This record gives sequence, C-alpha cells and structure tokens, in this order.
Amino acid sequence: MKIGERLKRFRMINSLTQEELASRADLTKGYISQLENDTTSPSIATLKDILDVFGVSMQEFFSEVRDEEIVFGADSRVQSSDDDDGVRVELLVPGAQNREMDPALVTIAPGEEMEEQPFHEGEEFGYVLLGKIQLKLDDKVYTVKKDECFYFTSDKRHTIKNIGKGMAKILWVVTPPTFDY
Repeated sequence: MKIGERLKRFRMINSLTQEELASRADLTKGYISQLENDTTSPSIATLKDILDVFGVSMQEFFSEVRDEEIVFGADSRVQSSDDDDGVRVELLVPGAQNREMDPALVTIAPGEEMEEQPFHEGEEFGYVLLGKIQLKLDDKVYTVKKDECFYFTSDKRHTIKNIGKGMAKILWVVTPPTFDY
C-alpha cells in the first residue's frame, strides 16, 4: 500500500498545508512532501505523530477503503411520510443521517401544506421542479415557481404550501440531515 496518497488526502480533508502539518507533527515540510510522493517511508512512531494531528488511529488509517455507493435509483428511495395529508417526502439517498446533507423529493397536492418545521441548526435549499409554492419563513411569505429555488438558514420556523392548480415537486436539500426516517 502506498501511504503517500492517503496522507495527502487526510491533510487536504483537514485543510492543512504541508508546512502546517509538518509544524504540528514536529517534522519538515520537505519530509512531508517526500512522504506524500512515496519517495520515503516514515517510522511507525513518525506515522503515529502525523496521524495524531488528524485524530486518526493506525487501524483507521490502514483499514481498507470500501467503495461507496454513488448512484441511487428510484428503488433506493425511502418514503419518510405517507401522503394521506397530501404531502409526500421521499428521501433520495438512504443513510443520509450519516452524511453531511439530506436530499429529498417533496411532492405536495394542490392546496396542501407541509407541517411547520421549528427552527433548528443548519441550512436548507429547495428547487421547484413542478408547480408553484408559497414558502413561509417565520412571518415572511415568498412565492417560488417552477425553475426557481430558495435557500435559507434553518433558524426560522418554516413551511411550504402548494398554491398552484397542479401537483408541486421540490428537490429539497437539508444540512445537517433532519428529515424523519
């Protein structure tokens, strides 16, 4: 196994320059460069010092990286709400509670309104794929039509209502994940 590429990936994930990593691990920038290019190999003690900077154990560092699922078909969707009330929420990526964001497809029948969501941590983005909706944030109301989008921090009470004559569909992304499972 070539460890240079993995070290570089961890360094980049942690937003560190080679110089910053070297300083924190009490090494030189040149040595970090050599490690990342696999022109030298660290001692176990030196590797441990570097991994301590990342907060990663040797076991985590050397564990096999399993292939992550990238493409999700319609059969992967999880319906998080029944549409008895005219609102259906389909979670597009299963296991999103272990990810940074939660994409969902929200379908609302004409005249129906999603249950008001209390304020919470995070941000939300929606793209109206079909129809016309009314977005209410605290006491402000916005009209959003097909091919328009909205974006807001989740520190406001919020709800949406279908104010069009047909079905409304919204691609909705929340970070961190908050949709019910």
